[in-house]
Amino acid sequence: MKIFVDANILVTVLNSEYPLFPSAARILSLNQSKKFRIYTSPICLAIAFYFAEKKSGTQRAKEKIKILSQQLEITNTNKKTVRMTSENPKINDFEDGLEYYSAIESGCEMIVTEDTADFYFSEIQVLNCDSFISYLGNR
Repeated sequence: MKIFVDANILVTVLNSEYPLFPSAARILSLNQSKKFRIYTSPICLAIAFYFAEKKSGTQRAKEKIKILSQQLEITNTNKKTVRMTSENPKINDFEDGLEYYSAIESGCEMIVTEDTADFYFSEIQVLNCDSFISYLGNR
């Protein structure tokens, strides 16, 4: 199963933000299983770097992003994703649209984010961390 994780999940893990950290870390660790492939976008990594840098400094943030990017699959954000986002009248937040279409183009079946309402336009399932962990338990 291909899962796309939003920037807020990455920030939670990189900055060890509780109480969400255990669930978010568990989701990212699913990439170690052959059943799951965990994706994110270059935009999400940039956002995560920004917040990690504020907390840990530039050098440590670079180290964290390097490790994270080696563990996750990275989607493409290109002319096609920009066009699809700009042509979709339902999308108000351009960044969320880019993430959504980069996930779709990579074949992701689900988006995990703590801001589920941001993806109101999604045609694939969108869950927060706790709902996703419950979903796993019900499979």
